[in-house]
Amino acid sequence: MKLFIDSANLDEIREAASWGIIDGVTTNPSLIAKEGRDFIETIHTICGLVDGPISAEVIAPTAAGMIAEGKALASLHKNVVVKVPLNIEGLKTCKALSSEGIGVNVTLCFQPAQALLAAKAGATYISPFVGRLDDICEDGVQLIKSIVDIYRQYPDLKTQVLAASIRHPLHIVQVAAVGSHVATLPFKVLKALYSHPLTDKGNAAFLKDWETVPNKDILAQVAAFQARQGSAA
Repeated sequence: MKLFIDSANLDEIREAASWGIIDGVTTNPSLIAKEGRDFIETIHTICGLVDGPISAEVIAPTAAGMIAEGKALASLHKNVVVKVPLNIEGLKTCKALSSEGIGVNVTLCFQPAQALLAAKAGATYISPFVGRLDDICEDGVQLIKSIVDIYRQYPDLKTQVLAASIRHPLHIVQVAAVGSHVATLPFKVLKALYSHPLTDKGNAAFLKDWETVPNKDILAQVAAFQARQGSAA
């Protein structure tokens, strides 16, 4: 499963990218507004930080406006994926842009029928919101499973399921288990994925024991070993 970071914070994205496990970035108008930076400059900078799909969302209310904005955003960088809402105007936009080879992420999906329509319109990604459904006592992970199951019935549908609104590490495990192609998650959840008290405890014990080993410098030991091997030859 691919992992995207859901953020417009350049420091977060830069740090996550340095770990070597981030496949892309998703943004939305709320994340952009939170940072208080220029939208276009932010997207352009992100494209230089992560070599993968970068979702940038349109804000026009009509398909004509969305299409114009989508084409403009796509012109910024080859990795830009245009994000559109899952409504009639968004579906029209998805069809128009995807027909021209522009990647489209259809967002705010809350039921399988919506996901089917997005796929029919040529969406590159469908973004079902797991956490927001959980918030109202519906099963967000089941939504992911239902969409994955439907798409598998029709190989001609190439849309990837992008699990969004991820709230905690368990969500990641759950959506991966039901076959989501991608999950996008905030930086705080990304950091929580590698954290475990037993990992920290075990690593501390290993390092403490290593202090009893003579010549603790591994680099120096390797260089000395190679020197001896060279002399023996």
